[in-house]
Amino acid sequence: MPKPKKRGSNHQRGAGGQPRNVQPFSDEDASIETMSHCSGFSDPASFTEDGPEVDEEATQEDLEYKLKGFIDLTLDKSAKTRQAALESLKSAFSSKILYEFIMERRMTLTDSIERCIKKGKSDEQCAAAGLACLLCVQMGSGIESEEIFKTLGPVLKKIVCDGTASIQARQACATCLGICCFIVTDDITELYSTMECLENIFMKAYQRDRDTNGVSSTHNTVLHISALLAWTLLLTICPMNEVKKKIEMHLHKLPSLLSCDDLNMRIAAGETLALLFELARETDTDFFYEDMDLLTEKLRALATDGNKHRAKVDKRKQRSVFREVLRAVEERDFPTEMVKFGPERMYIDCWVKKQTYETFKEVLGSGMQYHLQSNDFLRNVFELGPPVMLDAATLKTMKISRFERHLYNSAAFKARTKARSKCRDKRADVGEFF
Repeated sequence: MPKPKKRGSNHQRGAGGQPRNVQPFSDEDASIETMSHCSGFSDPASFTEDGPEVDEEATQEDLEYKLKGFIDLTLDKSAKTRQAALESLKSAFSSKILYEFIMERRMTLTDSIERCIKKGKSDEQCAAAGLACLLCVQMGSGIESEEIFKTLGPVLKKIVCDGTASIQARQACATCLGICCFIVTDDITELYSTMECLENIFMKAYQRDRDTNGVSSTHNTVLHISALLAWTLLLTICPMNEVKKKIEMHLHKLPSLLSCDDLNMRIAAGETLALLFELARETDTDFFYEDMDLLTEKLRALATDGNKHRAKVDKRKQRSVFREVLRAVEERDFPTEMVKFGPERMYIDCWVKKQTYETFKEVLGSGMQYHLQSNDFLRNVFELGPPVMLDAATLKTMKISRFERHLYNSAAFKARTKARSKCRDKRADVGEFF
């Protein structure tokens, strides 16, 4: 007769460096009802009609218990376990406000991130750098964040400048360096030092066309893009006299990147040019660029590019971006965009604001809207004022009924089906839209 299995044989193991079965942070854990900092914030869609009441205190304790476990696992001997724990912490930090929880453990988290960046491999370093970004976003600007950056800043710079480190790790550390410096630094010397570090990276792309040895290959392009975008973010908070110096240094060199084979580099260079022109005209209303005709000719060619060897999706994306860049450079115009989050609206009406929004959206992902509602630091950056406090009753009145939602979804489904049927009909005259 076979022996019965021992109870607990499937429990997590940590001794001897054996990988643990890390249960990742889930969407259920990220439910709005378990917020720690501002429990009054919620998305209207999160309320279910006639649903059971949630014990917020018990759920919060359960969440914090899980997060403490993840923090402990960042010190595990298994690299896979450490990386899984870092990713779970990233998911939690991007989807919730955990200021009080983090405040009590900020030094432990900082030490774990530092150790993972120093001793980890590429994927672990990327996860740790991403967590460092979110840690600073959670903490906002203040003395505590400055202490975090004083510890992590030199480590990040070392990886960014280390030619032997993986490109992915250097790319993640360059982005992290720019964002953390943007959030925490009040020291102008540190700001200039960080910008110089990033400059030394992306300026190598200027020499690319002249490089016959293939040193500046496409392998390094992703690093150059990240360094350029992080540098551009920091330029938006520089004093005007420094902005003038940087514009004089780079405005004549950046157009060379518009000829790069990489689409993302062309777009990054184009958007940076638009931002530089915007800043230049703010500092000097009579700003004059000598090679304007040549630049607008390049931009117009990219905005109407029809090369057959490029993918259609890439061509559409490029044309869309460079139409806006051309309008900014030639006509000083910016197409205003509206961002909705909860009951609020934010208008993006300049390239500086667009650059800042896109950077934090990349870091926070799907949690961007929630952080815009409740993160004091981000609301201050985008001049949204103090968070809007809404109680459950108000949110419930804003929500449409189940029957109305059903009618709307049915109508949308029918319209979508008809539109797709027309496109699938062989008799329909279907052309290519750009």
